Parts: sequence; C-alpha cells; structure tokens
Amino acid sequence: MTEKEKSMRPYSSLVFDGPHRAPSRAMLYPLGFKEEDFAKPQVGIASTQSNVTPCNMHIDELAVEAARGVDESGGKATIFHTITISDGISMGTEGMKYSLVSREVIADSIETVVGCQGFDGFVAIGGCDKNMPGCLIAMARLNRPAVFVYGGTILPGCLNGKKLDIVSVFEAVGAEASGKISSEERRAIESCAIPGPGSCGGMYTANTMASAIEAMGMSLPNSSAQNAISKQKREDCWRAGAAVVEMLRRGIRPLDILTREAFENAIAVVIALGGSTNAVLHLIAIGHAAGVKITLDDFIRIGEKTPVLADLKPSGRFVMSDLVEIGGILPLMKRMLEAGLLHGDCLTVTGKTLRENLENVCDYPPNQEIIRPLDNPIKATSHLVILHGNLAPGGAVAKISGKEGERFCGKARVFESEEAALKAIIDGKIQKGDVIVIRYEGPKGGPGMREMLSPTSAVMGAGLGKDVALITDGRFSGGTHGFVVGHITPEAYDGGPLAIVQDGDPIIIDAVERRITLDLSDMEIVSRMARWQKPPPRYRRGVLAKYAKLVTSASEGAVTDKEMY
Repeated sequence: MTEKEKSMRPYSSLVFDGPHRAPSRAMLYPLGFKEEDFAKPQVGIASTQSNVTPCNMHIDELAVEAARGVDESGGKATIFHTITISDGISMGTEGMKYSLVSREVIADSIETVVGCQGFDGFVAIGGCDKNMPGCLIAMARLNRPAVFVYGGTILPGCLNGKKLDIVSVFEAVGAEASGKISSEERRAIESCAIPGPGSCGGMYTANTMASAIEAMGMSLPNSSAQNAISKQKREDCWRAGAAVVEMLRRGIRPLDILTREAFENAIAVVIALGGSTNAVLHLIAIGHAAGVKITLDDFIRIGEKTPVLADLKPSGRFVMSDLVEIGGILPLMKRMLEAGLLHGDCLTVTGKTLRENLENVCDYPPNQEIIRPLDNPIKATSHLVILHGNLAPGGAVAKISGKEGERFCGKARVFESEEAALKAIIDGKIQKGDVIVIRYEGPKGGPGMREMLSPTSAVMGAGLGKDVALITDGRFSGGTHGFVVGHITPEAYDGGPLAIVQDGDPIIIDAVERRITLDLSDMEIVSRMARWQKPPPRYRRGVLAKYAKLVTSASEGAVTDKEMY
C-alpha cells in the first residue's frame, strides 16, 4: 500500500489493519465485505429515509446511488440511517416541540456512527428541514471529508389549474374557519396538495437550507435545485459519493470549506432567494460547530447590501420546481458574484473555488420572471430584519417582504401557548390592529421552539395578513408570511420582557428602524419584572427535559454543546 493510500484511511486503518483487528473485520464479512475492501477508504452514507414524511420517503434509493459512486471510485461504502420527523404533520401540536430537537439528534447520531465505525469520510442525504443543518453540524464537528446531498424538491399539487403545496392546506384551514371556503373545498385542497416525494415546494426551510449549503460549498453545484424524482438527483448522489473519495485523495476537509466567507455567501444567497427565518438559527448553529462565530449582526450587515431577487413562495408566485426548470441557483450566484455580493475564492467540495464552479454557467433564459435583475429587485435590502428594543434586548428576527408594510402599531393579545392563540384565531376573536403575542414557546420554555405555521396560516387564511401582527419567542416555518416577528430573546421562560406583556399593551414594530418596542414607561416595565415568577419546567425527564437544560438562546443558534465543561 502506498503512502497516499494510507493517508486516505486515517480512521479506518485504526479499525481494520493488523492481525489484532481480525474481530472487526469478521463482523463485516456477513455484510458483503471482501478481503480487499478493508484496504479501501471507508465512506459512510447517512440516509435520513423514513416513511413518516414524503420529504424523505425516497432517500434510501438515493443512498444506494451515493454508495455506488463511492464504490466505483475506489472506496468502500456503508449505508446507515438516522432519524427524521415531520414538521408538516406535527405542526400545531405538542409533537412539534421535538422538531428543533431532532436537528441535535441527527447531528449527534451521525457523529456517533461515523466516529464509532471509523469512517474516513461520508455522504449525508437529507430531505426535511432539520436534516440539513443536522448533517452540516455533524460534518463540522467531525471534520472528515464529506458532501451533503439534498433529497430534492417536491412537485406542486394542482387543483382547478392552481398550484398547491402544504401551506395551501394550512391557509385553507383559516379560510374555512372564516367562511371563505367550504369544508368540501378544504378537503379537495388537502387531498391533492402533496403529490409525491420531495421537500415542501416553496422557498421554505428545506429549499432555503439546501441553497445555503450549496452556496457554502458543501454540496455539489446545483444539488439544491433538482426535483426529488429525477435523473439529475440520482446523478447528483453518484457524483457526491465519488467526490468524497476525491476529497480523501486531496486531503480536503469541511473546515477548509466552512470559512467565515463561506457563511457570508450562504447568508447573501438566502436573502436573495427570500429564504426562511430558520436560516438565521441554523447558520449560527453550523457556525458554532465549525468554530466560526456568526451573529445577528452579520445578517444586518450583509442584509443592508443584498437585495431580494426571487419571486418565490410563500410571499411570491413561484415554487422551487419552477426555478429548477430555468437553471436553479447557479445563474443567480454568478450574477451575485459579478456584482461583488459573493466571495469567489471560497473552496468547495469539488476541489475548485466557487468562482471556478460558476465559470461556465449560463444566465437564465430571457423573459423568465422568477429571478429579478439586480437593478430591479423585489426588495432592495434583506427581508430578514433583525430587531432590537426593550421587548427584544437580545434580538429578534422578522420576515418583512415589504408587502405587509414596514411598520405596525397595535394592542397586545397575549397567549401562553400556540394552541390558545390558534383557537382564538379560528374562533374569530382576533381583530384588526391586534398584535398576537405567543410566549413560553422558546427553546427552553416550550421546550423546543415550535414553529407557528398554524396560527400564521390561519391569520392569512382569514384575510388578516396585513391587519394583524404576530410576535413570539418561538420560530416560524419557512412557509410563514405576514407581519411576523420570532426568535425574541431573551425568551419569556428566561425572564425576557415578553413575559410581562399584558392584554392591551401598545406594541410598535418598526422594520425600518429595526426596533420592537413595548410602549410602556421604564418604571412600569421594571415593576412588572419584579413581580414576575419563572414557571416550572414543562418536562422533567426525557429528551425534551435534557434539551431544555442544555440549549442556548435562539440568538446563539439554540445549540446544545456550548462550552459544556
């Protein structure tokens, strides 16, 4: 064996080489290993396949293609599995508290398997929202050659010539409750909105994070913009397997790629695409794992110079499969690079720089309406508006497309849980001018920081999208739109000012000044804070209790391994 071949096996050699490792080798013969396989680089294939959600139902087929790419390129692949949960199914229930927790479970489980088995590198394939940051956190922690593969976007459903997706169903619930549609119409929408495999079709969290990861250089070019069921996606998986073997040959590792400039590229692309607020949370968390300190200030700084260019749902007209048809995000990134909005010298998993990857990319076809030109943006600055003020001293994240307006003044309607707020909306008890306050839904207080897609969709379905604001220490689905503010820190459970808001209190949200204000005197706020008592934890055992004990604030990415010792 040459020195180069040995260098490609820094971990597997410790597991398999020498007479004393015979028991380890013996365990793998029943799995189809041959004697010569033990001398090859060992590459894990982390599959998030599951029948709990259409986002991931096809991923085992993709894992087989990735494994084939490894094997045909001189490595030896082993497929293993990790979990996924379904945000879309659990939304609005107690089960949704496990959603953000699953990001940590996925990262921990991939780290555990790769570390235990001595894999020299790995491919991770994700479909639903938390799969992607979970996989990237594991890649950064392990720092072994790795490529992320996105499972791909779903095709839209269709009813009476109108394209549908999961958000269409959530909004139909609010429309039915307000008498705008019948129960028969709602049932027709729910029965055909999800036509097959793939992640939710708008620029929601899955497509947002897939695009961010491609912009960071941790997936192959165009991996983020492919339909789940397509020849292109299968080829993407094969090439990812081959790419990891090549990274082993060249000694390229994730922390060579996950630089500050790479994260800045990801933030800029997320903004240009009008992406999910969850990207703020997840990019900060991935940065933590990579040793790159990403803060809310980075989103402010980059957002001031980066326009929103994509007319994609939830605020726009088009879905990800439409963007796939015109070339994906590569032409967009090339435009941004030429305009000085991206760092072109960042290394990627191809072994080339971002600039080199984009060199031969053609521009979008003429007359397409999905991606605006830089001189005619949908919004001149970021839709992800970071707010501070006496209601959010540690920061908050608003999603302001501009269609809702940029300032909202109203009276607080306070709810101690998502369920209570949703019931009030469905029952018609929310009026124009209300600021719906949902608290004790933060990372610790929930625990788990649930997404508020059910109440925000009910507001939109009821036709109150421009007349009502919603603020919370929880977070939002990528499918949320309307005048919404989440990630309020400190959260109510930690004694943040959100905890002392009362019905009728005046609240001012100013996206231009980036302020969120509880319009009371300092004396009144101090007096209320002195009387506030921390509620008991909702869980005392199990994974949610462990999570609440370990998790940091949303402004720090809601990570669970910050300076543990």
